[in-house]
Amino acid sequence: MTSLTLVAHALTPALRGLVLGGDAAPDPAGVEAARELKIVADEVYAGPETAALATASALGLAPVVAPALRDREYGDWTGRELEELLEASPGAVATWLERPHTAPPGGETENDVITRVADWLGDLTRAEAVDNESRGQADRRTVAAVVHPAVVRAAVLYVLDAPAESLRHVDVRPLSVVRLSAHAGSWSLTFG
Repeated sequence: MTSLTLVAHALTPALRGLVLGGDAAPDPAGVEAARELKIVADEVYAGPETAALATASALGLAPVVAPALRDREYGDWTGRELEELLEASPGAVATWLERPHTAPPGGETENDVITRVADWLGDLTRAEAVDNESRGQADRRTVAAVVHPAVVRAAVLYVLDAPAESLRHVDVRPLSVVRLSAHAGSWSLTFG
């Protein structure tokens, strides 16, 4: 069985200002708050963003960077504030916000992100099966990943088999912790 703890990285000026994408450093207060979390895992991963890596470091973790765990790609809208985009292209932004199957120019749809994260989760369960087969036993594997809140949301939608339209109903705040477990290749949310 694989137990996965997802940690949303610390607050950044970009998250606070509703700036799409980019690679902002986390707020110092967020990094300090991360030090209070206790995350224990045999394997640790992180998205490539500066905030994910700084948060992992504050947690005392040394992650392997997993490109599949990167934030959503916003293409031409990367680094721009949502308010600015709404003023410049209200129709295109409204369509994008209302229809998660729509990508920003040169970017990814929400389904693209869900698929990318689902593939990564599938890789974890395949690795579990190979490890267990080679050892001839079913060991418990603990994994942690420090990622952008959008990646946590994508993982939750995938595990619940929820459509991308449900994304507006999943609010992932900085330093949120979500636990998942996989048994026989099937993922579940874990409470407790």
